[in-house]
Amino acid sequence: MAKLQLVQDPAADALLESDPFALLLGMLLDQQIPMEVAFAGPKKLADRLGTLDPAVIADYDPEQFAEVCAERPAVHRFPGSMAKRIQDLAQMVVDRYGGDAAAIWTSGDPDGPEVLRRLKELPGFGEQKAKIFLALLGKQYGVTPKGWREAAGDYGQPGHRSIADVTDPASLEKVRSYKKQMKAGQKAGEKKVKS
Repeated sequence: MAKLQLVQDPAADALLESDPFALLLGMLLDQQIPMEVAFAGPKKLADRLGTLDPAVIADYDPEQFAEVCAERPAVHRFPGSMAKRIQDLAQMVVDRYGGDAAAIWTSGDPDGPEVLRRLKELPGFGEQKAKIFLALLGKQYGVTPKGWREAAGDYGQPGHRSIADVTDPASLEKVRSYKKQMKAGQKAGEKKVKS
């Protein structure tokens, strides 16, 4: 498995590679901010808390945890609402998976559709985010349960569609360009509907 380069920062990427909960958190944070900033969030939290143990995060006082998330540089541009989502995610990992985020994709030897179903149950993970994360697991994290590509939909295919396809600075730019094209296409479609 090649080294992850989602953040383009060796220390932040090493944490994502070694800690499944960090990777899950990065995906949770990946909305309304640049991808690499989202996936740098777990390293910021680990540095501030001294751990990314889901049980510790779940048990943290919510107001204090929100302050940790808001400390500059903030973990997300909406640190308060994201702090709650992070704690909700940590609590679910503790309650359902014994604090082991990797159990989401390993417990009971699940196939791709089952991993997708489990991901969609997580707080903050809708259909698209779950498919992107499944593609990230399959393409870069060495997690390739039967049927994962099909379950991940377009994100499981070759190309530069999402964070699952970021392997270096050049691929990050290709994904960013693809996302801009998709947004421009959506806006053009919305204008046609309105007129």
